[in-house]
Amino acid sequence: MNLRMKTTLNIDDSVMQRLREEAARRGTSMSALVEAGLRHVLAPEVVPANMTDDPPPLPSWRGGPELVDISDRDALYRAMEEEG
Repeated sequence: MNLRMKTTLNIDDSVMQRLREEAARRGTSMSALVEAGLRHVLAPEVVPANMTDDPPPLPSWRGGPELVDISDRDALYRAMEEEG
């Protein structure tokens, strides 16, 4: 059984205008668009099965010793120019 309830909502004028325009653009009623939006907002959050509470560890690698002190701007620029 599909029951419908009439109700009154207070909606900001600018939002209402956008709702009218979007409903017209989609060729649907404002009621249908509001209901679809509410269903979207109220839907249970779906968490992918592969998501866990803890993210996987970030990759790490050994890059060797530093070639330049990055706090020395001139040395950093020289090192970048030598590579290019």
